Parts: sequence; structure tokens; C-alpha cells
Amino acid sequence: MSPNAKRQLIAVAAMAVAGGALAYVALGDIDENLVYYWEPQELLARGEAGIGKPVRLGGVVKNESVDFDEQSLELTFAVGIAPEQGGPTVNVNATGAPPQMFREGIGVVVEGKYDGATFAADRVLVKHSNEYRAPEDDAAVDAGELAETLAQD
Repeated sequence: MSPNAKRQLIAVAAMAVAGGALAYVALGDIDENLVYYWEPQELLARGEAGIGKPVRLGGVVKNESVDFDEQSLELTFAVGIAPEQGGPTVNVNATGAPPQMFREGIGVVVEGKYDGATFAADRVLVKHSNEYRAPEDDAAVDAGELAETLAQD
């Protein structure tokens, strides 16, 4: 075997080893590094496969489900897609003060893990309107109209 062919064989072998190592690092345990976005019915449909996985759970805060303890900063509520129409809901526990715009009936995305009974949220995000309408000069601001801009999708 010529010295040139030997160098080429070593280079190909080194590239194969480097490629294999890169593939292992990139694809090894990739499921542990993914964060899925699921709605409550999708999370519940996963059964055992949804337990303990990092998830972003999106839905609407169910009316009359919010409980916030100001002493312990413990927030509990239920999230569903159509909770007022009897759709499936997931109970959520979060620690810390809720976002300022948090309320019943608002769209939320919570990040955390589901244990099979309760979703432990590390983060609570609320959906809000991104439209800002400045009042006209010397115009009085109507509180009802202002609230309507926040309720629009």
C-alpha cells in the first residue's frame, strides 16, 4: 500500500469516527431535550408517555378554578381548551406571583411537567392583545373599550 493511500485511509477513518461522534451527540437522548407544546386533551391522551416530560401546555383558565395563596405564593388553577363546554382540563400548580394580566378565562401557556394528576408549572405566560390604540388628543379613555382591546384575539 502506498503512503498516499495509507493517509487517505486514515483520513476517511478519522472522518467516520468524527461523524459518528457528532451523530451520537446530536441525536443521543434528543427526546430528553425537546419541549413539546400540547393542549390539555393531547397531554391527557399521551397517558404514561406524557408524564415527567418537559411540556408547554396551552389553553384557557377555567372559570372559578383560580386559587392564589398570597402567603405561600401558591397558585392553582385548571386549564382546558373549552373548559366551560365540558372539555378536558388539567389542574396546574405554580409557585410565585401570577402575571399581572392573569385571570379566569384568559389564554395561558404554562411550562413544566405533568405527574399524572397535576401539572407542576415552572412558568406561567398569559396571552394578551398586542394592539395598542392611543387615545385621540383630548379624548376621554373609556374603560370598557380599553378592556375590549385586551379581550380580542
